[in-house]
Amino acid sequence: MSTRWWAAACVVLATAGCTNDKGGGEQAIVLHPPTDVTSLGQPDHPIAGPQGAVPQFVVECAYSHAAPDDPIVAPGEFGAAHLHAFFGNTTTDANSTIDSLFAGDTTCDQRADLAAYWAPALLRGAEVLRPVKSTAYYRPGIDVDPKSVQPYPKGLVMIAGNAAAEEPQPLSIVAWGCGTGIARAVEPPECAQDRNLRLIVTFPDCWDGDNLDSPSHKSHIAYSSGGDCPEGYPVPIPQLQFSVEYPVWGATDDLMLSSGGLLTGHADFMNAWTPERMQMEVELCLHREVVCGIASGRTSG
Repeated sequence: MSTRWWAAACVVLATAGCTNDKGGGEQAIVLHPPTDVTSLGQPDHPIAGPQGAVPQFVVECAYSHAAPDDPIVAPGEFGAAHLHAFFGNTTTDANSTIDSLFAGDTTCDQRADLAAYWAPALLRGAEVLRPVKSTAYYRPGIDVDPKSVQPYPKGLVMIAGNAAAEEPQPLSIVAWGCGTGIARAVEPPECAQDRNLRLIVTFPDCWDGDNLDSPSHKSHIAYSSGGDCPEGYPVPIPQLQFSVEYPVWGATDDLMLSSGGLLTGHADFMNAWTPERMQMEVELCLHREVVCGIASGRTSG
């Protein structure tokens, strides 16, 4: 990463804390290699659009800031990751813990959602693009009994997608699309001007019931199949589909993710939802099998 590119990223994203205070030269920023760990299983098929009429609760979170930090993969190591765009909790940095997130604030329209969400930054040539917003869709996994879904435990950590991918990832896990349409692609399609480009990442929906994290940050969670969780992962949890919207339409030839090529899509999540509110949303929306407008705190059913 060049010093010039770093400076351009800070200017475009206009983020506080996007500085290199370790000496100012190219060698001052240490980049960890991406974690190359495949999640257990994958959804049976891509979810056909982020706003399908399935039980769910939805949260919109504005862009917060950008930094080369990753409190999951490189905790305590400022500047040790590729550039990430952060959403939700406004305090997220390399030192973030669940306790520090609970003491922070959020960009989400649901104020009880203090979770941290992040994804690799998207570049157009030398320019780092400022995301329009993110949307988190919480649903039962495909064919999973909605009434069986349990709230996330406080402090659950998850990563979905592969930041080291050199081949196309399953569209059911990582995909690109235009607006809220159902079409999915392994690389960014050319979108119409009124339908912004989206990166869509789908997280596992089964938990081992014991561990909030694991050395790989993936082996404590898994994807359901045929409506059932695999052996060793007995707890169905909401399946988070995280969508990042960018002000991009038309040609995509000069786009690149900060983690590498356009195949390296992934996203990270640290659960700092207020437990009582998470419990309420699961019971009122998923268990009742309705679609909830979480910004208003009311269901649509």
